[in-house]
Amino acid sequence: MTVVASGVDESDAPLSPEDRKVLAATLVGTAVEWYDYFVYAQAAGLVFAPFFFAPFTQDNPALALILSFATVGVAFLFRPLGAIVCGHLGDRFGRKIVLAMTLVLMGTATTLIGLLPTYAQVGVWAPIILVLLRVLQGFSAGGEWGGAALLAVERASPRRRGFFGAFPQLGVPIGMIIATSTLWFVTTLLGKERFLEWGWRIPFLLSIILVVVGGSIRRSVEESPVFQRMHARRRESSAPLRQLFRHHTRQVLLTALIFVGNNAAGYLLVAYFIGYGQRVLQLPTDRLLLSCTVAAFGWLVSTLLGGALSDRIGRVRTFQIGYVALALWAIPMWSLIDSRDIYLFFVAVFVLAIPLGLTYGPQAALYAEMFPAKVRYSGVSVGYALGSILGGAFAATIAQWIISSFGLSWLVGLYIAAMSVISLVAASFVKERANVDLNADEMPEPPRQGGGLEASAGSTAAL
Repeated sequence: MTVVASGVDESDAPLSPEDRKVLAATLVGTAVEWYDYFVYAQAAGLVFAPFFFAPFTQDNPALALILSFATVGVAFLFRPLGAIVCGHLGDRFGRKIVLAMTLVLMGTATTLIGLLPTYAQVGVWAPIILVLLRVLQGFSAGGEWGGAALLAVERASPRRRGFFGAFPQLGVPIGMIIATSTLWFVTTLLGKERFLEWGWRIPFLLSIILVVVGGSIRRSVEESPVFQRMHARRRESSAPLRQLFRHHTRQVLLTALIFVGNNAAGYLLVAYFIGYGQRVLQLPTDRLLLSCTVAAFGWLVSTLLGGALSDRIGRVRTFQIGYVALALWAIPMWSLIDSRDIYLFFVAVFVLAIPLGLTYGPQAALYAEMFPAKVRYSGVSVGYALGSILGGAFAATIAQWIISSFGLSWLVGLYIAAMSVISLVAASFVKERANVDLNADEMPEPPRQGGGLEASAGSTAAL
């Protein structure tokens, strides 16, 4: 156990009221964002093809489904733009105001999707408007995560940075729990026929309630301490993006590659497995939704564990353990999924959720420690957005194309395993900076002992 100079173990110190308020705000904001994303992703697999791509549904159902999944990925293409704009604004004017703006944009777009007319009602305008609202979702999400992550980790002491950073990550499984449980409740209440006819709109319309709750919590949170110091000294960068890509291109690329394995596998859990179980395996929709909801609880626990574990054994080592487990499970899990047994299906997705948490919990802390304060918001947001494009944006689309083209589900597992190996290698090239001062305008090089490429390589060998 590490003891600080005062003789008090920081990891055992109680959270202050303001700590709890900040952690709640970051968790709520990301939960609202991911609720919106997950409702959309699951609706894309269950109902969007016949409603918005009707001409293809009759002539080529597989293509209609691929197009429906492709609209999930469209939003990710606009995440970098959102990250650039919101990152620049966040570096100059503060994290909190940008977080409030992105929360409203995301909730408004989601609510409007629930009111959209279908192809049968307005023709080609239906998919066009759907894609435009999806673009708005992607733009707002690009600025959301970076601000939430930094509000948490910049407040934490070095010994609790991974634990604090896990809270905005918890919004992902919580968002999935709320989304899948809402879909399950509406499906059970209305029945499959009425759900497919109009009930699918209800989860989208409920997003407005989450926006009101999230916004009220965030209004009470004070600005990030790091930004306060930088603003007081008037030394924040006048052009943080130029500095970011001039001096930190390597870090941006590493953050993107570290995320691709987790994001690809995560979006299969979120966007693909439920529809695959319904269409191909002929399993009951309500049981599929319930299985994925419970699996999301496993994801929640393992995410918090991953953040806390990274404070003990290091961010890189935690990522390595998680990605090795993810790569090893990616192919065997399909034998359980394809068994057409709902209980084995549940085991497959629940076990998958464990390495997902281990490779997501430490992310906020690791990313924050890779960039100096004056470009940190831009750096983590752009890296996260690029990783989302390369990883999860079209994961469900690729999975559906693989199944449609080859009819071999284990090839989807091979795809996920390959993405996990890429992320494993990228994480191994990151230097441990757990004790770095996040208040510093420049990031000092860590000591060679216990960090650097040699330490990372040693960690890999130890696995």
